[in-house]
Amino acid sequence: MKRSNEILVSLITLIRKEIKRFLRIWVQTLVPPAVTMSLYFVIFGSLIGPRIGTMDGLDYIQFMIPGLIMMSVITNSYANVVSSFYSVKFQKSIEELLVSPMPNWAILVGFIMGGVSRGVLIGCIVFCVSLIFYPSFTIVNPLLTISVLFLTAILFSLMGFINAIFADSFDDISIIPTFVLTPLIYLGGVFYSINILPDIWRNISMANPMLYVVNTFREGMLGVSDVSIPFALGMIVFFIVVLASACLLLLHKGTGTRQ
Repeated sequence: MKRSNEILVSLITLIRKEIKRFLRIWVQTLVPPAVTMSLYFVIFGSLIGPRIGTMDGLDYIQFMIPGLIMMSVITNSYANVVSSFYSVKFQKSIEELLVSPMPNWAILVGFIMGGVSRGVLIGCIVFCVSLIFYPSFTIVNPLLTISVLFLTAILFSLMGFINAIFADSFDDISIIPTFVLTPLIYLGGVFYSINILPDIWRNISMANPMLYVVNTFREGMLGVSDVSIPFALGMIVFFIVVLASACLLLLHKGTGTRQ
C-alpha cells in the first residue's frame, strides 16, 4: 500500500509539473493556436466558404470546424510531449527520473497526460473560437466526440514521446511534424470530403491514418463521415496499444535515455 501511494504521489507530481509547464508560458502555447485557427475561419470559412457553398450537405465553415479542432489537438499534443521529454533528456534531468522509484509506466503516463491536457485544452479553445464564426453549431454525438478527442490526444502524445526518445538534437524534434505529420493532416480531409476526389485519389487517401481520426471526430460533431466509424475507432485503439507498448519497451531498454 505504501509503495502504491508513493507511485501515485510521484505520478500526480509529474502530471502537475507537465501541466504547469505549458500553462506558465500560455502566451506561447495557448494563444497562437487560437489566433491561427481564427485566421483559418476568416479566410477559408468567411471569405472562401460562401464561394464553395456546401460540403456533404453542410455549410463549408461548419464542415471545417471538426477538422480544424483535430488539427490543433494533434499538433499540440504531439508538440508538448516531444519538446518536454527531449528537454528533460537535454538537461540531463531524465537521470533523476530513471533512478527514482517511479516505474516506467508512471513516467510514460505522466508525460502523456501533459500532452493530452494541452491537446484537449487547445481543442476546447478552438471550438469556442469557432462559435464566434458559426454560433449555431451543435454537437450531434457528445460521447463519441469527447472519446475521439481524448483518444486522439493520447495517440499523438505517444508518437511525440517516441520522437523525443530517438531525437539527438532540437532539429530532430521538428522533422517529423514538418515533413510527415503536417502533410498527412492536410491531406486527411480537414478541408474537404474524399467523396469529391477521383477514384484513384480516394483510394490513396484511404491509406492516410489521419483520415480516420478526422472523420470519426466529424461523425461525432456533425453526424457525417467518409469512413466506417467502428473500424476507425478500432484502429485508433489498436495504434494506442502498439505505441504505448513500444514506448514502455524503449524506456525499459534505455534507448535514447541511458546512452
